[in-house]
Amino acid sequence: MTEVAAARAQALEDLLVEKGIVDRRVVDDVIEHYQTNVGPLNGAKVVARAWSDQAYRHRLLADGTKAVAEFGFGGPEGHRIVAVENTPEVHNVVVCTLCSCYPWPVLGLPPRWYKAPQYRARVVAQPRAVLAEMGLVLPDGVRIRVWDSSAEARYLVVPQRPPGTDGLDEAALAGLVTRDAMIGVAQASSPQADA
Repeated sequence: MTEVAAARAQALEDLLVEKGIVDRRVVDDVIEHYQTNVGPLNGAKVVARAWSDQAYRHRLLADGTKAVAEFGFGGPEGHRIVAVENTPEVHNVVVCTLCSCYPWPVLGLPPRWYKAPQYRARVVAQPRAVLAEMGLVLPDGVRIRVWDSSAEARYLVVPQRPPGTDGLDEAALAGLVTRDAMIGVAQASSPQADA
């Protein structure tokens, strides 16, 4: 958020609090909820477990909704989560061509670009070009699968585990997983890039 936008948001919040329309504690609780209970941190925990626990990985790929529920994540926008796994041969990317269906319990609020008509139309027709424009250049031999989220199913990409992460615990692994990697427009961070 830019400084101007942040100042505007703060001024609006202050005015609503002053008028008695909003309780600042409620605003703080909502922000805290989205920062800690809903969002990419949840998905990162799921991916980190899949990277470090093969039995969990199999459960996640077989029934994403049930595997995600093992963490207590679920509810609206997450009634059916399908996990798809990136491999050296296949890269998965997610879009919702109709609107912006998105697995909120594990990824939080969708980014603005995910909802943009340009992304929704172009990633289906030109996935390699769109990914390159977003900074992800894949080798020519990697096949790209585009998954169309809908009200019936929302997708979670399990990115490839970066090399050099064998000794990391789940918390450290989760720190390498970004929202964009779980949508498929980026790869997980490497420990060297994170250092």
